[in-house]
Amino acid sequence: MKIALIAHDKKKPDMVNFTIAYTNILKHHELFATGTTGSRIGEATGLDVYRFQSGPLGGDQQIGAMIANNNMDLVIFLRDPLTAQPHEPDIIALMRLCDVYQVPLATNMGGAEILIRALEDGYFEWREIVNNEQ
Repeated sequence: MKIALIAHDKKKPDMVNFTIAYTNILKHHELFATGTTGSRIGEATGLDVYRFQSGPLGGDQQIGAMIANNNMDLVIFLRDPLTAQPHEPDIIALMRLCDVYQVPLATNMGGAEILIRALEDGYFEWREIVNNEQ
């Protein structure tokens, strides 16, 4: 499975802790992340993470393009709902693409925990069917 990992600045420590906690699950998948988030995950876990631009510089849009081309299976985007983001339209577009293309999306730690456990238990095998239909 191809998994996007994105975190706003105040949520980067949470994302790093999340990936440390679930390294044994994540190491079996292809990981993608926006700039600094990807660097911090790689440094903390040793996981191989493909890094896009940072979110404000187009990283969210690069991940959105993968979603639109059916090349992303799961998105974990730890958002900071209390801080204004200058690239908010890109964030909304990314979330809309997840809805349009039926890509599971978690925007907080509670949802991320549920998705990673479902991934571990094989509940996303339907994505392989979707991928084969394209």
